[in-house]
Amino acid sequence: MNIILFGPPGAGKGTQAAKLVDDRSMVQLSTGDMLRAEITGGSDLGIRAKKIMEAGKLVSDDIMIKMIEMRMDDDGAKAGVILDGFPRTLKQAEALDRMLTQNNVAIDHAIEITVDENLLFDRIENRAIQSDEVRDDDNAEVLKERLKVYHKNTAPVLPFYRKKGILRQVDGMMTIEQVAEKIDKILDS
Repeated sequence: MNIILFGPPGAGKGTQAAKLVDDRSMVQLSTGDMLRAEITGGSDLGIRAKKIMEAGKLVSDDIMIKMIEMRMDDDGAKAGVILDGFPRTLKQAEALDRMLTQNNVAIDHAIEITVDENLLFDRIENRAIQSDEVRDDDNAEVLKERLKVYHKNTAPVLPFYRKKGILRQVDGMMTIEQVAEKIDKILDS
């Protein structure tokens, strides 16, 4: 099973993806985690990505598509994946669709975790306070920019999956457990 988790930054995509990995033994492909690993490793891509991410911008489609394509070829991904943070643009969605079609694979579910964006700022602040590892992008100014980018680039991807009949919405303002339960029902349907 291949699924995509959508939602603005701080909506809980990473948390829900981690639960699916634990509960269903799925493989999570988080572009954010992949990029942070490149940054930590100090690669050329990581250095470029760090500047882009700290400004709240998106890394180019070409780089993201190549990263996902390489990971989708891994043996662990053959049984199905959770895409978290990808696709973020219509170009990425179309490229993903072509790549999967060539391999006789498809996206089974696209799930949008919806949230009250006014409450996201509190959520991001709490994440920064409660986490041992504070992320560079966990601050109000970067979140404002990331929300603008999400609405401009990623929100227009949702109709692509709605048209395919696979987009479902889950209220991300519920508890983590309630959101997970709703996602499980979608995946089991």
